[in-house]
Amino acid sequence: MTSDDPHLVETNGSSDLDAPESEAIDHEKGQRGVRLLLEAMGENPDRPELAETWKRRVPDVLETFSEGERPDDKPTMRTFDADSNGLIIKTGIPVYSLCEHHLLPYHGEAHVAYRPDDRVVGLSKLPRYVRWQSRRLTMQEQLTRDIADGLADEVNAKAVLVEITATHMCEAMRGIETTTATTTRATVGSPTDTEQRRFRDAIQRTED
Repeated sequence: MTSDDPHLVETNGSSDLDAPESEAIDHEKGQRGVRLLLEAMGENPDRPELAETWKRRVPDVLETFSEGERPDDKPTMRTFDADSNGLIIKTGIPVYSLCEHHLLPYHGEAHVAYRPDDRVVGLSKLPRYVRWQSRRLTMQEQLTRDIADGLADEVNAKAVLVEITATHMCEAMRGIETTTATTTRATVGSPTDTEQRRFRDAIQRTED
């Protein structure tokens, strides 16, 4: 396929906007969309400082921040026999996602805990799973719920607790233009009072 857009660079008879079928997003639409947005802002997309922005940089970012929509990009959650059914806690997991209302980032930390049935997952998989879930357009509340539900399914956990605290650029850069932190929580199953207290204590130690 060859594009009719005069701004597109032709290489060996094909447009730079043509994306191989193996690519995760439609790069041509991404490039056209970014170019239109720049023009809507009164910018010249062809000036040297912006040429690579719409041709490569922003479409690459869109590919990264849509990984969570692609099951093939999900980390392999290989499990092992559990030595016990005690609560497993992982705190301070970095979270970077995009608000689906404003297409602006929010970032913060996730804390995850689960009580295994008879199988556990490697600890390094928990941050990777959180990262995969967060790489999509979503609300913080929904992301928190998706991580909890997804982790419960992945490891067949009897109980899962997830807490995310994040700062939203849609508040800090626009609107009230104030930097605040938003905390959301989600639970699967019925964690005991002791497990909830252990989870809270672990988060507190991370914040201190």
